[in-house]
Formats: sequence, structure tokens, C-alpha cells
Amino acid sequence: MNLQLSPWTLTLLSAAVAMALAWLIYFSGAAIVKRGTAHSKPASAVAQAARKPSSIMLPLLALQFVLRGAPDDLAHIALVRQATTIVLIASLTWLLMRMARGLGQAIVMAHQTDASDNLMARRIQTQTQVVTRLAVTSIGLIGFSLALMTIPDVRQIGMSLLASAGVIGIAAGLAARPVLGNLMAGLQIAFSQPIRLDDVVIVEGEWGRIEEINSTYVVVKIWDERRLIVPLQWWIEHPFQNWTRNSANILGTVFMWVDYRMPLQPLRDALQALCEQSPLWDGRVCLIQVTDFSEKAMQLRCLISSADSGKAWDLRCLVREELMKVMQRDYADYLPRARAEIDNPRPSAAHADAEDTLGRPPSSQQRSPTPEHEQAPPAT
Repeated sequence: MNLQLSPWTLTLLSAAVAMALAWLIYFSGAAIVKRGTAHSKPASAVAQAARKPSSIMLPLLALQFVLRGAPDDLAHIALVRQATTIVLIASLTWLLMRMARGLGQAIVMAHQTDASDNLMARRIQTQTQVVTRLAVTSIGLIGFSLALMTIPDVRQIGMSLLASAGVIGIAAGLAARPVLGNLMAGLQIAFSQPIRLDDVVIVEGEWGRIEEINSTYVVVKIWDERRLIVPLQWWIEHPFQNWTRNSANILGTVFMWVDYRMPLQPLRDALQALCEQSPLWDGRVCLIQVTDFSEKAMQLRCLISSADSGKAWDLRCLVREELMKVMQRDYADYLPRARAEIDNPRPSAAHADAEDTLGRPPSSQQRSPTPEHEQAPPAT
């Protein structure tokens, strides 16, 4: 029995066999890669990200080889080849984008920020996130462009538009200036790193931490759970405070007003004992200085150090509370008070008695009686 198959039937059978072999290679390779990366979380993250796109790309690649070897006179073979080429480019673009994200995730997993000294880890995470987003965006644009270039009509239309629409291109460039500015600012932030993830910053008068760095803006988590959205270009053009630029260590201050008679050594001893007992103190700085005088009291500055700004805030509040307890308990008479001195060189006895008992001059009803020699004579 002699069976004669049509060219399309042979092509489809060959394509089915080639795709089946490609799937077999994929499953075998996936098992080997999974076993090889089981002991490494970063490598496992990359392999897991590339798994789904690879299961589609390998069979499409095998199908493409079969279609390229098919006769050119088959009906609609050119259209099928073009369609499979576009799908193959899309799957390859998806694979590269997933691998870029997986590689970025692997780098982040290898540099965790849960350590006490996490400056290097935060620097690497910031660079990784920005570069990963830029790489994913670039891969997507390149893949889309390659897919369009496989269609002759679309390619000719695009070339005609680029050649004849110079004014439109200039207008589009001007319109895209903020986007391009943010893109360049993102590159500057990634490599010069004025800010990093989890940095403590003061922005527009708000205290917060860098929670997220996107391709166009930065999310600052404010202390009261609000979120401040700041464009990337703003960080390049405006000054701001970064409390964790080189390290998280910080000095905190507590100001007090006390009477001039207050002895300072008991307060210094109380502050030193408080800092030594508190886990919020990092052991570097603990002192009291007289920083100002006024007509009523003197100002003391308690200078204390902590490992980060959060601990510094809690320690400052604790110092205020405990030193106030010491003042109220042991030195209540030395709290700031208003003084007044009345110039009266010869006060009367009743006046003196009134000042001693009431602490103020007597009223007009409490004045002493007029002496007898000063009384008016009787009427005749």
C-alpha cells in the first residue's frame, strides 16, 4: 500500500515531532536545572523565572526550523512563517524580561537588609531595582521593534513617518522631556546614589523612609503611615536631608530650662545612668552642656547618640521623661521661676508683716493707723 501525503501534511507531522522533541528536551533540562539550583535561592529564582517562557520558546524554535525547511511554494507558507517569527520574538522577549527580573530578585535575595549594618546591601538593592526596571523596559522596546520589522508594510510605514515627520518628532521629543529627565535622573540615582532604599530622609518638611524607587518616582513612607510621591528628577534638582547617607548613627538633643541655682552634676549622673541602662543608647555620646542664658533661667542641652533615628527619637523622649522626674522629685525648688524685687528702703512694720505672711505689699485697707501727733485737732 503506497501512501502519498501532501506537503502540508508532511510539514505538520514534522512540526509535531520537532515540537514534541523540544518539549522533551525542555522537561529534561528543567529537571536538571531544578536539581542543580535547589541549594541556591538566587539561582533557583532565576531558573523559576525562566521556566514558563522557556516552555513556549523551545517548541516555537523547533517549529520555526521546520517551517524554514518546508517548500517555498506551499500555500500561505510565508504568512505562517511570519506569524511564527513574531510569536517566537515575543516569547524570546518574555524570556529575557523574566530572566532580568529573576536576576534582580536573586541579587536582592543575596543582599538582605535585616543586618544591623546594611549600608552596602541597601546600596546594591537600589542599583539592582533601578537597573532591572531599565533593562526590562529596554528589552520590551527592542522586542516590539524587532516584531514590527518582520512586517514589511509596517516597516515601510514607520520609515516613511520617521523621514517625513521631523516636526512631529521634535514635538514628541519636547513632550517626552519630563519622561527622559526622569529616566536620566533614575540612572544618576542608581549609580551616584544620593538616596537608597530604606534611607531616612527629610523631604518637604516630612520625616520618612525611602520605601520604593520606581522608574519615574520615589515613594517615601512618612512616620505616620502616609506616602509621599516624589518624582525622580526632584531629587537631582532640590536639596534634602539624608540621615543615613554614610551610616545610620545619629545624635539626638534634649533641651531643658532650669534655675541658675540648679547643680549640674546630679543631672549628668542621672543622664549617664539612664543611658547605660537603656538599650536605645549606642555607647558613644552622653553629656549635658549649658547652651544659653536668659533673664529667668539657663538652658541645658542633653546630647545623646543612638544607632538609628528611630531609636534616637525614643531615647530623647525617655530622657525628657526621666530627667523631669528627677527634677520634680529631688530639685523641685530649682525649676525655672519668675523673680521680682521691690525697691522700698523703709517699709513699715505692718508692711513687713504683710510681705512675710503674704509675699506681697499690703492693700490700702491694711495700712497702719495715723499717729496721734498727726491727727487733726478737735473742733472748738
